[in-house]
Amino acid sequence: MLKKGSKILVFMLLVSFAFSCKYNKLLKSTDFDLKYRMAVEYYQKKEYNKAFPLFEELLTLYKGTGKAEDIYYYYAYTNYHMGDYILASYHFNNFAKTFPSSTRAQECSFMNAYCYFLDSPEASLDPTNTFKAIDELQLFINKYPQSDSLDRCNILIDDLRGKLEEKSYKAAMLYFKTEDYRAAIVGFKNTLKDFPDIASREQLNFMIVKANYLLAINSIESKKEERLKSTSEAYIKFIDAYPKSQYLKDAEEIYTSTLKQLKKKTTERSGLIDS
Repeated sequence: MLKKGSKILVFMLLVSFAFSCKYNKLLKSTDFDLKYRMAVEYYQKKEYNKAFPLFEELLTLYKGTGKAEDIYYYYAYTNYHMGDYILASYHFNNFAKTFPSSTRAQECSFMNAYCYFLDSPEASLDPTNTFKAIDELQLFINKYPQSDSLDRCNILIDDLRGKLEEKSYKAAMLYFKTEDYRAAIVGFKNTLKDFPDIASREQLNFMIVKANYLLAINSIESKKEERLKSTSEAYIKFIDAYPKSQYLKDAEEIYTSTLKQLKKKTTERSGLIDS
């Protein structure tokens, strides 16, 4: 004799089987109005995996009819809710192009851009989709300058630029840590240029001084003087911008050492001329 728990399990399996048979029967049905009603019902219940194949079939069947817009709208959102943001963005964008006069066109244009935002990877990964998301959000802003979603778009763009800023900063720092000082200098300068409002602006300017100095003292003799001069120039630029910098002591030590070595170079050159 079955225990109570076993009876419940058997009952649940039978119910599941019955629903499965019912759903498979629906998939094979030629009652397309029923399929549409059930697809919407599944969608509203958040059973997107069941709604998806129904909407996908109905897309073709109702193309060019009065229901086409509703079906495509649901279909795009079904992809979105299932987490396929790239496919969802395609369909949201295509919806806006296919039904430009629809009251949902602006919403779908925004969702196209938002899906790219959601698909943007973390800062350490390939930023291609992050750039794409910024482009799509900016296109939306340009197309719908009066949209209620503008503030949200700007917040999303700031978030995306934050990822790019972080990636640029970390890449430059990595060059420095691996002692590729020439690349580090370029990286620091590019980060400052591309992200003028970066919070670590003072630090990056100091790192340019430090990287120039380390590049100079590790250079071959024929390039050392020129690079020491670049260090001196970087220091003067830094101190003019940040006279009370938290990095002032370190910067001054670098500058003092730089001047001593430049003086030594001048003395050596003078000695060679005299001899």
